[in-house]
Amino acid sequence: MKDSGVNVPFGIPAHTVEEAVAAAKEIGDDEVVIKSQILAGGRGLGKFTNGLQGGVHIIKTSEVEDYASKMLGGTLVTKQSGPAGKPVNTLLLAKKMNLVNEFYFAIMLDRSSGGPLIIACSEGGTSIEDLAESSPEKIIKVPIDIRTGPTDSDIEMVVNGLGCSGDKTAAGEQIKSLYNLFVDKDCTMVEVNPLAEDGDGNLIAADAKIGFDDNAAFRQKDIHDQRDHTQEDQREVAAGKWDLNYIGLDGNIGCMVNGAGLAMSTMDIISLRGGSPANFLDVGGSANVDQIKAAFEIITTDPAVKAILVNIFGGIMKCDIIAEGIVEASRSLNLSVPVIVRLEGTNVEKGKKILEESGLELITANDLDDAAQKAVASIA
Repeated sequence: MKDSGVNVPFGIPAHTVEEAVAAAKEIGDDEVVIKSQILAGGRGLGKFTNGLQGGVHIIKTSEVEDYASKMLGGTLVTKQSGPAGKPVNTLLLAKKMNLVNEFYFAIMLDRSSGGPLIIACSEGGTSIEDLAESSPEKIIKVPIDIRTGPTDSDIEMVVNGLGCSGDKTAAGEQIKSLYNLFVDKDCTMVEVNPLAEDGDGNLIAADAKIGFDDNAAFRQKDIHDQRDHTQEDQREVAAGKWDLNYIGLDGNIGCMVNGAGLAMSTMDIISLRGGSPANFLDVGGSANVDQIKAAFEIITTDPAVKAILVNIFGGIMKCDIIAEGIVEASRSLNLSVPVIVRLEGTNVEKGKKILEESGLELITANDLDDAAQKAVASIA
């Protein structure tokens, strides 16, 4: 943000207690802000599993060692992290600032206007969702023409909507800098909460959350190289390495399907038949045997999985390739859970023959509903 011309507080990251103490010393003030750096919002109101309340604190410099010891290596649970929380491997030691007014500012992609949408509110620092429910009239939305960028009229509307009390021209330049960051870095979201004013009326991005488009990783290599995989579900990380799409859920029937629509339909029918899907896993239309084996391995790392339902409609994907992958995975992983297989489409007869001649105790199904019922029955 600083490189894009956005005013930000001075801060230093720390990965050890010693680095945290040194950072506070470099800042040189009697008090500093110490922040848990996790990929989830609501840190200030979060709670560590070790009992420490809050992931963001304003503390005396003499207290940094004590707080850093409790925060680093801990797990912070917030309303956005999920009940498992997120590991705190990095802290940010920041200079305490005299902030007079706190606003909310965001740029997101909007389907209805077909481009970026600036969202601004004169009240910030708290949950924008709660404010949207209680006082929606305080939130302004300004759609931006992606071809021209924000006009002077757009900028004026945002500055007035925020209720900036300082130099309006300087505030407008900060809005432009935030928009340029959004475009130049291929962002999907730039959320600044709070976007604050100091005693001199200068706008400062006091805290922010930025999302980046994975499809532009080749253009933004320096940013995507900073990705912290410790903040992510390790099954999703493993799936990404194999070009598989995986999302973990809370159920006990693992799913391996080709195509996102078919995957969602499969999960729906499992639920309809009284079961509970353990994951969304789309192997895509061109998976090979090794990817199928990897998919099974990822599914079975979830200890809650009691059965696996494979639902493949062979278009580009060939049923015999899927069948070979199922057989190899069952043998190499020594699968101990029931595997229910429904194949249809290209090379389906070859695929069924491979399954039949494998000598494995695989449960075959005639159609999706039959497969779902057999999957649920297998763990009853």
